[in-house]
Amino acid sequence: MSSVSLILDDRYLEHDPGEDHPESADRLRVIHALVASEFADLPRIEPRLATEDELALVHDPNYIMTVAATAGKPFSRLDMDTGLSARSYEIARLAAGGLLNAVDSLLTPNSEPRTLHSIFAFVRPPGHHAEPARGMGFCLFNNVAVAAAYAKEKWGLKKVLIVDWDLHHGNGTQRAFYSDPSVLFFSSHQYPHYPGTGSFDEVGSGEGAGFTVNAPLPSGFGDADYIALYEGVLRPIALEYQPELILVSAGFDPFIKDPLGGMRVTGAGFGALAAIVLDLARQCCSGRVVMTLEGGYNPEGLRDGTRAVLTAMRDQAVPSSGRPVSPAADRIIEQIRSRHGKYWKSLG
Repeated sequence: MSSVSLILDDRYLEHDPGEDHPESADRLRVIHALVASEFADLPRIEPRLATEDELALVHDPNYIMTVAATAGKPFSRLDMDTGLSARSYEIARLAAGGLLNAVDSLLTPNSEPRTLHSIFAFVRPPGHHAEPARGMGFCLFNNVAVAAAYAKEKWGLKKVLIVDWDLHHGNGTQRAFYSDPSVLFFSSHQYPHYPGTGSFDEVGSGEGAGFTVNAPLPSGFGDADYIALYEGVLRPIALEYQPELILVSAGFDPFIKDPLGGMRVTGAGFGALAAIVLDLARQCCSGRVVMTLEGGYNPEGLRDGTRAVLTAMRDQAVPSSGRPVSPAADRIIEQIRSRHGKYWKSLG
């Protein structure tokens, strides 16, 4: 039996990165309308503000102060892409805190028989580009990284898996845990593309070597290619790692019509990726998954992708593509397996 909860709050609409910015509140309005019409029965979890100490589990205190100093100002910039309005600091804390409440919800002991429980946090601003000491790429604080660090700090978890299927590489998440074997980071992303990181050779350092797994993909990859990658690389590594919690940076910009991308993923493709992750969670960590919204700038892609992912979370179905895998996908899968074979027996 499965149970799905949502984090969805009108306050997330109040972050305004600037006129005509692609990361506008309209993105979330599309999702609000979908949930109201098709998923209104799903229970909600209230978000809260992350404290500065909780943000500091990942972020430099001086950087937190820099963002805090923008509060109340009509408009500020961290870089040319990353604007803030008067309440952006507060709303960014609410985004991170939403994930912390999600983690608490999944990990708090329950006297009743536990169902498989997953949560989708529809928060903004997004987070995966935010590095410990700087924001960038529309991101202020790294929501998923703060959640992983919090799960380790408060709940004592020893193994957290972060999956990032956004079009863009999650450079901030990678940097936060690059030498940390207690967080396994898997990212599939268009490459070369913004922010320029995420090559095959970025595998982690020191004790964290092998715990960063990058899948840099050429433009044009579709559903079958992504499914083959997740089945051929993520599945064996995750089953070998046996995470206690899975966090997903769910960006919908690999969608075939996304204006910032060049991939060919459909709504059904996102549902298939979600189904793979959910199946891994069932096998490894009692179904505990927190998904969080990252990118996605086409209304149709946001709507279709969200619908497919929530359907997979609710129904626990495992769809498949049935389409042939491209030779390029086969080559990349083999290249990753070869590069990481010395770290993971399951790839040998």
